[in-house]
Amino acid sequence: MTDALLALVAVWGLPLIVVSTFLSCLALPIPASLVMLAGGAFAASGDIALWQTVLGALTGAVAGDHAGYLAARASAGPFGRWMQTRPARREALDRARGFLDRRGGIAVFLSRWLVSPLGPWVNVAAGLSAMPLRCFTPWEIAGEAVWVTLYVGAGYAAAGRIEAAQATLGNALGMVAAGAGAAALGWWLWHAGTARG
Repeated sequence: MTDALLALVAVWGLPLIVVSTFLSCLALPIPASLVMLAGGAFAASGDIALWQTVLGALTGAVAGDHAGYLAARASAGPFGRWMQTRPARREALDRARGFLDRRGGIAVFLSRWLVSPLGPWVNVAAGLSAMPLRCFTPWEIAGEAVWVTLYVGAGYAAAGRIEAAQATLGNALGMVAAGAGAAALGWWLWHAGTARG
């Protein structure tokens, strides 16, 4: 898979980076993170300019996020009912709504890079709940900037060792997420204990 993807990035370059990040933000199973890693590696070898890689990935991601948000907002009634027809979609949307209700803008920010599988669903939930675009946009751009910088930067630093960079970055983000989860659980337990005592 990695070799085939690297060959595609070598042939299509920047357009593939833009399209892959756009489609991945619409919940399509596109390996955008791997494409960005490859883009960073090609930037390190001088085949693509680094700034173009970063800007292309960021443009695709922001456009994909906005497309999901605006589509959900424009068709909230029929789309919302359709989202509820399958248990898996309903569960993903309910989780995203709960995350968004509890955390607001920070939920949008974190779902771009730390809990990225929720990202497209948070876009839909934000659109369905009519979260103001002026609130959604800055958090979304900031989160996508972190996601793009992490993956393109790791690809640039790793150059020819894409698989190793992908594994290292995945492990690091997993540790950050686990640490955040442990801190949140500790905070909840502490508050639950003080409320009883």
